[in-house]
Amino acid sequence: MNDNAAPAGRILEAALRLGERSGWDALHLHDVADDMGIGLDEIQRHYRHKDDVAEAWFERADLALVRVSAREGWGALSHRERLEQAILAWLEALAPHRQLTAQMLRYKLQPEHVHLQVQGLLHISRTVQWLREAARLPESGWRREAGEVVLTGIFLSTVGCWLRDGSPDAGRTRAWLDRQLRCAERLAWRRPGDTGAPPGWTRSPTP
Repeated sequence: MNDNAAPAGRILEAALRLGERSGWDALHLHDVADDMGIGLDEIQRHYRHKDDVAEAWFERADLALVRVSAREGWGALSHRERLEQAILAWLEALAPHRQLTAQMLRYKLQPEHVHLQVQGLLHISRTVQWLREAARLPESGWRREAGEVVLTGIFLSTVGCWLRDGSPDAGRTRAWLDRQLRCAERLAWRRPGDTGAPPGWTRSPTP
C-alpha cells in the first residue's frame, strides 16, 4: 500500500515540498491548501495544526523502523544488531528531508511552544517503545526501566549526531550508534557482580 496516496499522505508530501522552499517556520497550512487546490477544511479534517503534519512525518519514520523487523533473518540477529538496524531505518526514512526535519525540531523547541515540546516527548517515548518491540527486547522490572533510559539517550544522541552529519552515507552517525550500542551491551544492563552478556543482548537462536 502506498502511504502517500491517501489524502493525509498527499497533504504531508505537499507540506514537505513547500517547507523545503520556504522553511518550516514560514510554512502555513493555507499555503498547502492553495498549492493542492483544496479547501482549508480538507487540511483540518486530517491535521489539527501544523505540528500535526510534523508528527505525521515522524510517524512515517516509526513505521519504517517497525517494517524493518519483517526482514528475512531478523530473528537470528542479536538484540544490539536489531536495535542498530531499526534506528538506522528510522533515520533513513527522514533522510530525504533532513534539514527540514531539523527545522521541525527547532520549531518545537521555541519557548512559546511548550505544548509541542510535551507532544514531542510523548512521541519520543512511543518511538523508543517501538524500538524495543522491533528489537524484541525481553527485559522486565527495573532492568526494563533502566534500559529505556539508556536506549532513549542512545536514540536522542544518535539523532543529534545525524542532524549535523555531513559524512558520506551518514558514516559518522553509523559509527557513533555502533559505539553507543556496544557500550550499552557491555555496561548499561549489567548489575555489579553480573557475569556474561547482559540480558536481552545475546544473539537469538535461529528459528
